Amino acid sequence: MEGLLDAALADPWATMDRLVDGPLHPGGREATERLLDRAGVESGTRVLDVGCGAGHALELARDRDARARGVDPEPGTDRAVRGTATALPVRTDSVDVVLTECVLCLTDVERALAEADRVLTPSGRLALSDIVVAGEAPQIPERAAQVLCLTGARSRDRLVASVADAGFRVGSVADHHEDLLAMRDEVASKVDYERLLGLMGERGRRVQDAIDGVEAAVEEGRIGYVSVVATR
Repeated sequence: MEGLLDAALADPWATMDRLVDGPLHPGGREATERLLDRAGVESGTRVLDVGCGAGHALELARDRDARARGVDPEPGTDRAVRGTATALPVRTDSVDVVLTECVLCLTDVERALAEADRVLTPSGRLALSDIVVAGEAPQIPERAAQVLCLTGARSRDRLVASVADAGFRVGSVADHHEDLLAMRDEVASKVDYERLLGLMGERGRRVQDAIDGVEAAVEEGRIGYVSVVATR
């Protein structure tokens, strides 16, 4: 039983991919569609999906006839190239929209925003979504924190301020707490982790306590999810 937990924590993204339908962020495809709408993604729009993963958002952008490509440290689609948010393998002033969903909290935010600013055209748009926290985030294992996008999560105000400090004009900020709750419920409906962890003794109890702490923080709004659209 402990081997299952170790395997899940060793490759948390693959674990989440098996549990969640579509993109690995709250709201899934519908949230991405709304973000693409707000960023004005349409036919011919040059979109760069930073941290594209398996390429779900790329498919949605291409359904609009956008010219979409992705960047990811471990590309899961042939429509992406290897790269990171802080060192984009893209020419300066060559992109209309930079899309980044649940990525900034896993990297150096200031450097990533500077890179987004570099590759965007003078009228380009930044469309991002990320986990935010109010106060201290619950203490959970590092690998679990990564898959839950908590390792570098910042407050809503600080995230928005970082975007503005990078030279962007913030156009809209939307709260998606309900999407976060729905994602929590989707995972819980597919895994009876209370029973599984109950078979693991003390280690299982520690993990259960961490999960309980995260769920309480989500329920109380101390962990949230927001999206931001900004222009250069």
